[in-house]
Formats: sequence, C-alpha cells, structure tokens
Amino acid sequence: MKTIVNTNKAPAAIGPYSQATVHGGVIYVSGQLPICPATGEVSDGDIVQQTHQVMKNVAAIVEAAGSNMDNLLKATILLTDMNHFTQVNEVYATYFKGSPPARICYQVTALPKGVSVEIDAICAV
Repeated sequence: MKTIVNTNKAPAAIGPYSQATVHGGVIYVSGQLPICPATGEVSDGDIVQQTHQVMKNVAAIVEAAGSNMDNLLKATILLTDMNHFTQVNEVYATYFKGSPPARICYQVTALPKGVSVEIDAICAV
C-alpha cells in the first residue's frame, strides 16, 4: 500500500500527481520546480537561486515523509541549458553532508512554467 506525502512547505502539485508517494520504505518525490511554496510563484532568480529553491522543495518533501537528504538514493536533474551544469552541481552538492546519491542529468527542450531546472528524487525512509 502506498502513502501520499503532502506538505505546505513545498509547492502544491500543478497537475494530477502527488508531491511524493511512499511504498516499501522508499519515497518517490515528484519533479520539483523552482516555485516558492509560500507564494506559489516561480523563483525570479538565476539558475543558482532556482536550483536552491528546487532543492529546498525536495528536502521539505523528504522531511515530511520522515527522512532527510542524506538518505537520497537517486536524483534526476532536467536542465533546459546544459551550460548551467557546473552551477547546478555546485548548489546540488551543498545539500548532502556525506556521499551524494546516484544521479542523472538531461538537457530538455522545455520545462513547465518556463523554468530552467527540475529535479525528482528517490529516497529511503
């Protein structure tokens, strides 16, 4: 049986999906955009600020599910411009105390709401 995760510390879903689901001790976090949960607005900042907001959103959901970022198993990063790869890596790395999780990064043509970065994650409870 799956459990749905929903927290007001991360942005509400903008479509027919949950912020995360938990099953068998694993948290599956939906793709997070750089949306401020307090305002529901997309971050006005550059790729560094957008990546920080995305990672804060992922962390809030993981914490609401009873875990933390050090238990992340895998992440997928979607970028609209691979030239942002280094900056995203620098921000991403700051969210892990120990070894970072497995990860993949793709360049895509476009992302919802015209943002530059989206990240989803799989995490142990």
